Amino acid sequence: ASIKSAAKTVAENLRALYPSNETWFVPGEFGLIQTGDGKNDKGYYWWEAGAAMGAWIEYWHFTGDNQFNDIVTEAMLHQVGENSNYEPQAHTLSLGNDDQAFWGIAAMTAAERAFPNPPQDKPQWLALAQAVFNRQASRWDTQHCNGGLRWQVVSTNKGYDYKNAISNGLFFHMGARLARYTGNQSYADWAEKAYDWSREIGLVSPEYKVFDGAHIPECNISSIYQWTYNAGVYLSGAAYMYNFTNGTNQKWKNEIQKLMDATVEPFFSKEPANIMQESTCEFGYTGNDPTCNTDQRSFKAYFARFLGYTYQMAPFTADFIIPRLKATALAAAASCNGGSSGTICGLSWIKSTYDGAPYGISKGGVGEHMAVLEVLQNNLVPKAKPPLTANSGGTSVGNAAAGGDGADPNELLQTDPSTTGDKAGAGILTAIVLGLMLSLTYWLVKS
Repeated sequence: ASIKSAAKTVAENLRALYPSNETWFVPGEFGLIQTGDGKNDKGYYWWEAGAAMGAWIEYWHFTGDNQFNDIVTEAMLHQVGENSNYEPQAHTLSLGNDDQAFWGIAAMTAAERAFPNPPQDKPQWLALAQAVFNRQASRWDTQHCNGGLRWQVVSTNKGYDYKNAISNGLFFHMGARLARYTGNQSYADWAEKAYDWSREIGLVSPEYKVFDGAHIPECNISSIYQWTYNAGVYLSGAAYMYNFTNGTNQKWKNEIQKLMDATVEPFFSKEPANIMQESTCEFGYTGNDPTCNTDQRSFKAYFARFLGYTYQMAPFTADFIIPRLKATALAAAASCNGGSSGTICGLSWIKSTYDGAPYGISKGGVGEHMAVLEVLQNNLVPKAKPPLTANSGGTSVGNAAAGGDGADPNELLQTDPSTTGDKAGAGILTAIVLGLMLSLTYWLVKS
């Protein structure tokens, strides 16, 4: 009861950041971070809104509180795009494979959790996940690096020459989940191909550290930054594959154990013990102020969610995962004592108190609240139902051929001179005005 109560407070704080009362509001977008000075406003990128919808679906699953369900349904159906594949025209020319995949896994979550189905004349959750997967499978690039997905979809975007862990990890993760849900071996084959390629190229190192990415044409790892969500997406994908094979495939049990063990040193504190941390940016270059940007502040949300999936798909991981989720939840909840309400959540949970809002925002940030919410609610996994399949109660209607319609985004490129700004890293989507292709420059240090 106390976990559900705390999760409700944090989920409502996240809701307070969703700008549905603004005149410029678009369902499924958080829009600008209002800093108050009119000069330093920064955007929440499209992918993070998809991630938030997934967090609210999980919140409903764990707590039974349906107060956000209508928001989620409206957002996820509004953003499907003209061809029901999460390539809406407003974002197509700035599309990253990882951006699209976060909406895809939200749809997959809706199918697995038996989230209320859309009206029959609307796209269905499972079919949307399949559409995203199929679109991305068609982009598998064997011409460079012997396989893998590029980070960016459009050739003019910075990052088109980058094959990164989150894009390929999410593709692996989606394939594993679709295999388990549908029972279709072809998804499992794709998932195994994506995972084996990630190991071969070194995105998943011999020591099972998950590095950020490799550039074309060298195909050597060019960014060795480690982020929680990169590690988590491969770990949970392996757990889904383990479950899909009914625990009989020793490969996946071994991969789970090694990937899990490799998270200890970078992502959990020693003193106090077992508290989740985004070590690459949380403590800054000097060990003081965090250097985490808006998007990196959300990464622990997905790591927590992926740990919950791992536990449910591979229960032998319980002794590793549950104590860490518990210790982290206690510290994370203690960080939520900021703002005039005394419930605004911070970034660095090791401090067990609010550590200040990004850009001086009185309501806190989307990433911070999503991260605390996911940590809290995933402490309920031992008593929660595991993700459903089509044979165990899942009711979402699929379409194995979904995603085939629609032009390649590169075909939409204009021929007149235009400028395309730098893209943000690790799944971050720049805001580009369709047609003019003017973007906000937002480039991570890891690029």
